Amino acid sequence: MPLSPQISDWARRLIASEGDGDAHPGQTRVVALRVYEKLRQQLSVPFGIGGFQPLAVRALMMAKGKTSRLNKVRVTTDGSLRGLGEIETQKAIDEDNEGGLLLINQLLALFLTFLGEATTQRLIEDVQLQIEHKTESREASASHLVSFSGSGTPNSNPFEDILLEADKLRHVSERIEILADKHAEMEEGLMSVAGNIRNVAAVLDIYTLIRSNVGGSQEEDPDPAINGYLN
Repeated sequence: MPLSPQISDWARRLIASEGDGDAHPGQTRVVALRVYEKLRQQLSVPFGIGGFQPLAVRALMMAKGKTSRLNKVRVTTDGSLRGLGEIETQKAIDEDNEGGLLLINQLLALFLTFLGEATTQRLIEDVQLQIEHKTESREASASHLVSFSGSGTPNSNPFEDILLEADKLRHVSERIEILADKHAEMEEGLMSVAGNIRNVAAVLDIYTLIRSNVGGSQEEDPDPAINGYLN
């Protein structure tokens, strides 16, 4: 069944927003995979993994009928994707993004069928807010560059540095998930490690946003609740 223009528009907007908010636009990364992960996390909160995973499996089956690029892709028991974006060449990434876009289209179509238009639209808006929040965090950190330089510490921009490190951690997490897919006997442990690294990256994002918004400096003591994660 052909997809409606509304669904295609939703999918392309999510992909475009995620691409625009990338801290490293020159990196060969599959944007569609990151959009999928945000949708998985968003829907898993109210409906649980058991509610999302079957929809993801069905969406992948439908997308595979439209492109051979997804033939090696599979959905794990927790709803994560394996097999997409594992070859980091620009040609492979471009092709995987096209396949990923088809998958996002099919996933949104199933959301629309089972959740209704209002709920699906709220889900998409929430994901877009996450992307915008991440972008605003980086912009806020960049805006402090001048004030820090003027205070006698040339080229000092700790917020931006922290956000760049957080993005590197997310990349490490993605690579570990790929390793988990290749080594089934170690999958559970590697996936746990990948999840912990991703959580640390999220804490760094939140820490940076809070400190940049209040205009805190390097010398101030960080919030104790957050500091517990960073030490």
